Amino acid sequence: QVQLTESGGGLVQTGGSLRLSCATSGRFVSIFLMGWFRQSPGKEREFVAAIRSDHKTNYVDFVKGRFTISRDNAKNTVYLQMNNLKPEDTAVYYCAGNRAGIDTTIGGYEYWGPGTQVTVSS
Repeated sequence: QVQLTESGGGLVQTGGSLRLSCATSGRFVSIFLMGWFRQSPGKEREFVAAIRSDHKTNYVDFVKGRFTISRDNAKNTVYLQMNNLKPEDTAVYYCAGNRAGIDTTIGGYEYWGPGTQVTVSS
């Protein structure tokens, strides 16, 4: 079985930083494609960033230069470093995994964590 658990969310002022962590368990998670998504009230869940097993990364345009996704296989953890946060970054952030290990759409992620709240105040 595969389990993902996010942590590190909280309240931060505009321009501040947070580091989200996704603790993973289960076989072969280290070769999964891992992604971060976010969802705010009244909006659909949206893609934020992804990282492959070879550490290649992809970001949605509105976080490029501000967010960094990384993974530490020894710790079975995926991170999302968020810098220069803006109020529009406020959302529940979700960690997700795709066992095929290649880039895909949101529907291609089979495993999801319960989410962690990020609130950016002005």
